[in-house]
Amino acid sequence: MKYPIGIQSFEKIRKDGYVYVDKTDLVYRLAQGSIYFLARPRRFGKSLLVSTLKAYFEGRKDLFEGLKIMDLETEWSQYPVFHIDFNGQRFHQGGMLHKTLESSVAKWEKQYGLDPSGAGLGNRFIDVLAEAHRQTGQRCVVLIDEYDKPMLDVLDSDLMTTLNGQPISVEEDNRQELKAFYSCFKAADQDLRFVLLTGVTKFSQVSVFSGFNQPSDITLDSRYESLCGITEEELYSYFADDIAAMSDKFRISIDELKAGLKKRYDGYHFSENMTDVYNPFSLLNTFDQMKLQDYWFSTGSPEYLMRLLAKNHDNLMLLLSQEYGPNEFADYRADVEKPLPMIFQSGYLTIKETILRDLDYRYLLDFPNDEVRRGFVEMLAHNFFEQRQSGSMLPWVEKVVESLRVGDLAEARKLFTAFFAETPYTMRPKKESEFWFHYTFYLIMRLISCYTVYTEKQLSEGRADCIVETPKYVYIFEFKLDGTSSEALQQIRDRGYAKAYEADSRPVYMIGASFSSKTGIIEEWEEEKIKN
Repeated sequence: MKYPIGIQSFEKIRKDGYVYVDKTDLVYRLAQGSIYFLARPRRFGKSLLVSTLKAYFEGRKDLFEGLKIMDLETEWSQYPVFHIDFNGQRFHQGGMLHKTLESSVAKWEKQYGLDPSGAGLGNRFIDVLAEAHRQTGQRCVVLIDEYDKPMLDVLDSDLMTTLNGQPISVEEDNRQELKAFYSCFKAADQDLRFVLLTGVTKFSQVSVFSGFNQPSDITLDSRYESLCGITEEELYSYFADDIAAMSDKFRISIDELKAGLKKRYDGYHFSENMTDVYNPFSLLNTFDQMKLQDYWFSTGSPEYLMRLLAKNHDNLMLLLSQEYGPNEFADYRADVEKPLPMIFQSGYLTIKETILRDLDYRYLLDFPNDEVRRGFVEMLAHNFFEQRQSGSMLPWVEKVVESLRVGDLAEARKLFTAFFAETPYTMRPKKESEFWFHYTFYLIMRLISCYTVYTEKQLSEGRADCIVETPKYVYIFEFKLDGTSSEALQQIRDRGYAKAYEADSRPVYMIGASFSSKTGIIEEWEEEKIKN
């Protein structure tokens, strides 16, 4: 089987015999509409979707032989298609976006015999659409891939340029350029058959679409939740032979291999239906190389997200313990510096539970799978602990893992005490000691990827700071800032954090610890075993 890794051309995939997961029934349904917006994480198949729509609207019937759409489409009309792809370009310099759009518009003007006017790019594109409609007798199709890249490249950066002799941020320059260009869709409505904009991020209150007929946002639309990515049903159908081959290679059962793939690459949900969607990039690389690795995360972390996280210190423990309405995580608002929408839209968080309340859906968010959780937390930890004098944290984490595996709490205490004692004083903010301690402990425990770790776990009578489940033991941690270990231990007892494990055969340990905001170390540590 040939795997289309990095191949975004529908024509090449079909002609060269690469495996293609047939979603053309969804493509056909989408194509019956008008103006859409779809956000999905990077390397999730957005560009292939755009390429498939381009082939469909160009009437390339030969490319769709044997696919589901052949039972649906009967006319195969040919439309003038205008494709703009912002992939592969970097928009850090002022004027680069204008040059990119100018090149496309000038090419289309030449194609339809128009002389460039002195009007703006948006008005020139309006003329192109009108002329294409007139010459072909068909309304136009506009496909814009990664529409938001010119904004994301410079989002929250300090890059500057000049406009009409005046200094302006490159971010604002790009925003104005996009706003002026996208405004053409409203004026050209009578010449448009279909418009799709794809991207990573949905911007709200940035005025990019001011004056533009607002697209229908299908990002969380249950009808299109599996339009990109690979569902579990598709995985077992299209890749059955690959799964069997890998199970033979690793000498495990097919069910065990399926469980490993699910834990590592599954977990994305794009609607209240909670249909499991696997990361397609990681799956294709897994079958191509016949081994499980963190393929998607290793392709790089978005610069815009790193800049935003560096300036914002929202406590991720609490972000993952709250209910949200879709407007709270599906739209990025440039006037409020909150990282949650960016983290979600970039694919590092996903919907993990839906709650229907008063006819409105509320959502709980979490990491989709092990690959993303491990990579994201390691990225945060690298930035957060980069000033530590002891260098890499990996050897230390491995020692903690081993101490918890064998139930050696004395060794665990030594390791945690030494860690905080070795942390430079300059890393501890004077006014945010409580946040710093909880966030530090959160990152540490999330780095312990081989065990089940709950931070700020909601129980019947409150939230436990941390619960770690190993194959042989359960550890319930409670910490007090400038308090006592006895107080922390008593809170575990009073609030019944261990009740959930009454039927569990594993020994349960309660650990209370106190952290000093003055000295920056763990001053007291007390433990109690409550089950044999």
